Amino acid sequence: MTVTANSVQGAALSSEPEVTPAVLIERAKAMVPGLVARQRETEERTYYAEDTHRAFRDAGFYRITVPKRYGGYEFGFDTFLQIAMILCRACPSTGWMYCLGAAHSLFAGSMFEEKAQAEIFSQGDFIAPLVNAPYGTARRAADGGWILNGVWRYCSGAPYATHLIGNTVIEGENGGPPRQLLFIAPRDQWEMLDDWGGQIGLKGSGSHSIRITDGHIPSHFALEVNFEEITVTGGTPGRKLHEHPQYGGAPASSMALEGAHIAVGMCQGALDAYTELMFSRTTIFPPFPPRAEDPDFQLWFGQASGMIDAAETLVRATAQRWQELARQPLGAFTPEEDVRIALLCREATDLAWRAVDEIIQPTAGSASTREGERLERIWRDLSTGRTHVSSAVLLTTVANRGFAQLRLHNAREVGNT
Repeated sequence: MTVTANSVQGAALSSEPEVTPAVLIERAKAMVPGLVARQRETEERTYYAEDTHRAFRDAGFYRITVPKRYGGYEFGFDTFLQIAMILCRACPSTGWMYCLGAAHSLFAGSMFEEKAQAEIFSQGDFIAPLVNAPYGTARRAADGGWILNGVWRYCSGAPYATHLIGNTVIEGENGGPPRQLLFIAPRDQWEMLDDWGGQIGLKGSGSHSIRITDGHIPSHFALEVNFEEITVTGGTPGRKLHEHPQYGGAPASSMALEGAHIAVGMCQGALDAYTELMFSRTTIFPPFPPRAEDPDFQLWFGQASGMIDAAETLVRATAQRWQELARQPLGAFTPEEDVRIALLCREATDLAWRAVDEIIQPTAGSASTREGERLERIWRDLSTGRTHVSSAVLLTTVANRGFAQLRLHNAREVGNT
């Protein structure tokens, strides 16, 4: 089954004067059967197909959080996250690639000044992997811009990306800790390497490496800042530029929300596959009824469903909390709130994962682990997703310590007043 623009029940953007978040969500749901059917093909290609990309483009999925002043919809980030979760439920690789490529119009629209944004969003659609790890180097160009060199790994969304948002180290620093540079590099300044697809899972997530060789960007495409130290308590360029307050929200927690919605969507897909088995497979004991009629399988199904539903409820509520904080006056979205949201995302992810790891996968049966089975693919994708440094390391160590330090410091300050 091919995913086409027709399958989203709408024409191209140019002939659609009115688009709402509800319309976009329905378009995503209409694409689900085609995405499920093409999972093997997507893995073999290592990214979703050109016609799927066109369907996403014509549906408006790449403009959800692009600011209105540059031709985007400027819809709430929660709309984007719901669509990402729907796509991940259908095909984890496709949903991962879409989410981690298209989400960062929110970051670009928040953190860069007006001159940069006018150029960055000149194409309307915006797809940009964001790599936190500081790969490569940067040095000053004669015109005041920057010359970039290096290879940036795990650039999910690279096949159709318009830009790369990366971090690097500034050359020529004498003494002291190295200074970091956060930059946006347009597509004509880099090349995508053919180095993705050999992993256990997420083989079709388009997470290729990007190489820059003497790439040149203007000075306003770069910020001399460590990503981990970004704070929005004093405001952001985007908050001043755009009507929607979400462009003043904290970026670290917004990215944790991306990961949590991806994970919950994958686990919902696992439950969908498990549901099919409830009707297509029987028990091993006479009179061999369908699993759907067996008390034990009913118990397991109910428990797993409850855990995944609870995880979805938590991520949706957390996304709303993120947007509420962004709407409040300057100073409300504190570093403590930023980390708190990230930790809530971690708990939601863990809850959904346990439903698959402890219930669905063990009781589905070994036949479901055959290559090509939907549950086998989702299991591989989930397992690979769990190795992402954010969920496996940062949210289990740095975030815990950081939150404790902030919370205890603030508690001490309150006690001393």
